[in-house]
Amino acid sequence: MSRPIGWLLNCCYAAVIMMASPVISWRMLRQGKYRTGFAAKFLGRVPVRSGEAPCIWLHAVSVGEVNLLATTIAELRRQRPDCDIVVSTTTVTGFELARKKYAAYTVCYCPLDFSWACAAVVNRLRPNLLVLAELELWPNLIAAAKRGGAKVAIVNGRLSDASFRGYRRLRPLVARVLRQLDLVAVQDEETRARFATLGAKPQSLFVTGSVKFDGAETNRGNPRTVALKSLAGIRNADRVVLAGSTQAPEEQYAIDVLRRRMATGVDGAGEGSLRLILVPRHAERFEDVAQLVAASGLPWTRRSQLGGPVGDSLRESPATLGERRRHRGPPWQLLLVDAIGELGAWWGTADVGFVGGSFGSRGGQNMLEPAAYGVPTCFGPNTWNFRDIVRRLLAVDGARVVRNAGELEEFVNRTLDEPHEAAALGARARQLVLSQQGATRRTVELLGPLVAEPIASAVDAREQAA
Repeated sequence: MSRPIGWLLNCCYAAVIMMASPVISWRMLRQGKYRTGFAAKFLGRVPVRSGEAPCIWLHAVSVGEVNLLATTIAELRRQRPDCDIVVSTTTVTGFELARKKYAAYTVCYCPLDFSWACAAVVNRLRPNLLVLAELELWPNLIAAAKRGGAKVAIVNGRLSDASFRGYRRLRPLVARVLRQLDLVAVQDEETRARFATLGAKPQSLFVTGSVKFDGAETNRGNPRTVALKSLAGIRNADRVVLAGSTQAPEEQYAIDVLRRRMATGVDGAGEGSLRLILVPRHAERFEDVAQLVAASGLPWTRRSQLGGPVGDSLRESPATLGERRRHRGPPWQLLLVDAIGELGAWWGTADVGFVGGSFGSRGGQNMLEPAAYGVPTCFGPNTWNFRDIVRRLLAVDGARVVRNAGELEEFVNRTLDEPHEAAALGARARQLVLSQQGATRRTVELLGPLVAEPIASAVDAREQAA
């Protein structure tokens, strides 16, 4: 991409920020957003990488993409132990999770797509390969990486209907960016065709499947789930309904389902108790959901009040966690998980699952995590961000679509009342996940040759660009 176009983009970005400044200022004051990472985002001041080892820089926007990269990073370390790994992210929650999850590597904020910030980051990190998770087409960032001698790849690529329509309107600019990509590894044939339509080089396009299948835990006895179950005092006889990645009004729907079920006097838990776990999608909504839960009149607690380590730091022994729980007072019936990075492990405690972000305009959230555990799972009708995964699950009768609050309640009740049918539904979903794994290995095999060139070649390219 030419430098004049890069500076034209700088002006456009600056204009957008100026127009949005009232909203940005309000969110800074009200929610604490945008306060951290200013120097990295606007000036490119990230840690300076030392040494001359090859460097792979992986960028993940937020929490979902940070989790997504786990299997890719692990496979890269196995296949290319000679490489330095750098992980960047955009949001505060993503950054905090990345620092915990990838503490052994350099973690930083990604610059905003201003040409000077992108150039500064490339000079400091000196990457041989920039890997963008799913779809991050930032023209100045990609151009700076190429000028610095790096190859650029998209992994687990996907294009929603809305993104595809938007990019088609800007096809001349988008095609110019896509032609700079050395690899576009996509989830399915439809996405491959869309990237081709937008102008990606045919020789750069590969269908590898979804890395999300590989990152899904299938064993309910994994240490993190066992630790959380003990910490929360969940017994084997309890029946757990979990609503994950929720947005308004999905939490209220789930609370109403629990209250009406309890009012019947038949909770379906036998000798155990019926419990509801709510995991809101965004941390800034934790307090609003807490007020909603408090108004329900149900016995409840917060994840933060249970104590114990959080997220990937769950390393305390289940026995110790259980001992601490026994001294904490009366049990809860509703648990609000006000912690980031734990949803994947909490799904392993569930007997019934609802995946949120699917009743509104967000387009759904990751339904593979509950499916991989064999949780009988439902979600709302708006799941276009995960259309291929939804199609696969529905094709094997491994999930249910609920179109409103009434159908959600009907699904929960039927699952609790007909455990054998529910178990069969979950088993079909789990088998699908197992059958689709392998995308990570295929992706990393394609990435490997992109960092095969000697480091001297990249240094020469940077010197020529300067």
